Amino acid sequence: MELLRSLVWMDYKLAVLFAVVFPLGLLIWATVKQSEAIIRLLIIYWRVASLLAITVYLLIAAVPVGYVTSLAARILIPICLWFWVDLNEEIEDIPPKRPLKLCFSAWRWAVSIYMVAGAIAQISSLQCAAQPKAQIITNAFCRLWLEAPWRYKEILHGGFTEGFMAFIGIAGLIIYVTYFLYFVLIRLGKQGRSAISS
Repeated sequence: MELLRSLVWMDYKLAVLFAVVFPLGLLIWATVKQSEAIIRLLIIYWRVASLLAITVYLLIAAVPVGYVTSLAARILIPICLWFWVDLNEEIEDIPPKRPLKLCFSAWRWAVSIYMVAGAIAQISSLQCAAQPKAQIITNAFCRLWLEAPWRYKEILHGGFTEGFMAFIGIAGLIIYVTYFLYFVLIRLGKQGRSAISS
């Protein structure tokens, strides 16, 4: 169990690095360099990756659906990074030796591989999504995925109640799912794999 705990904590640390620090740095760099295609793809990335933040708030409150949203985010992030035909073509047209393109391409491949590997490794945690909250908290296996979010709450949200954290997570999830359904059912049919109006 200790090895698994170490792996889960390492996963959270890697997620901060790959899913927050690097793409934020790339977005600032792309903005300075006025690289429109990379900026647009990173904005799309942040919209999709916001599901990771929602997941943290759900897991702080031990809301079972948090295990599902965690896996969903890991699947959606690589898809959003490679889905857009027009952005892929524009990025491909950037001269290959430009440092921004090299760093962006390296990050895009690295985060995609990391997310896919993480999704495969996290499939076993889905059993926790089918359990009631009280059982999740007492189940040693399920608690492993709650420890890092609980630590995050202690550091940044110590004064807020678990109920308030659950409210933030559930409200965020409702907004996210509403936008996602709008995109899939309406926008995707109109614009296909073009990100022009995104």
